[in-house]
Amino acid sequence: MSRIHLHLLSDSTGETLEMIAKAALAQFENADVIRHFWPMVRSQQHLDRIMEEIAGNPGLVLYTLVNADTRKRLEEHVRTLALPAVAVLDEVTAALEAQLGQQARGRPGRQHSMDEAYFDRVEAIQYTIAHDDGVGWENWEAADIVLAGVSRTSKTPTSIYLANRGYKVANIPLVVESPPPPVLFSLRRPLVVGLTTAPERLVQVRRNRLLSLNEATETAYVDNDRVKAELAFARRMFADNGWPVIDVTRRSIEETAAAVLKLMNDREKRDVPPVVGPKPI
Repeated sequence: MSRIHLHLLSDSTGETLEMIAKAALAQFENADVIRHFWPMVRSQQHLDRIMEEIAGNPGLVLYTLVNADTRKRLEEHVRTLALPAVAVLDEVTAALEAQLGQQARGRPGRQHSMDEAYFDRVEAIQYTIAHDDGVGWENWEAADIVLAGVSRTSKTPTSIYLANRGYKVANIPLVVESPPPPVLFSLRRPLVVGLTTAPERLVQVRRNRLLSLNEATETAYVDNDRVKAELAFARRMFADNGWPVIDVTRRSIEETAAAVLKLMNDREKRDVPPVVGPKPI
């Protein structure tokens, strides 16, 4: 069975593009497809770096790029590499216009696959809720992703967002006075990701949290020096364990989740043996 590379490029989180790709792949039995996910492609420089990777793993390119210049540059690249490329939303829009008033039907016999995906997502959500805020560390090895960070670095909302995408996520708050369970440092299956943020932003978020709870805001929880020390403690832990780090200061939950999924995709690519074959002309 031949293996193909499928490259998904989006200038947003890429969620719609991923869903379309999954639905299309469900039409093929035992397809050996290596997916490369490239979200938040918003500059030509970023695109140029991605194209170097695509050139090394030639395959089908699916994209949803709104910016005309970035899109034009992508199309020029794929023509140079002689790679097939599809502007996914363009094709869908054209099909809808051509078939206005009619609903397209998939091939029969695929509902079971969709049901499995649904129940996998439900299971992921249940797991994530049961392993929020450091709970259930005995089962962290069953997670797909473990998020670590100090309080109010968007661990829980990011976990829930990823769970809705079908990933089992556990998250652990890092507290200077209370070291995390030792199992965190010996995990093998999950991808452990550190979340950090700017101290000024963290103080603001924490202060707003206390105000919303009608609690006093003059506490160590929002003290500038204390917050800086907490973040430094977390950064040292991330570095000592070689965990990838995402700065959430200027990221939405969707953008943080997209960055986590990019790390997952990168790790999966590293675990896949290279394809031996002729290079593109």
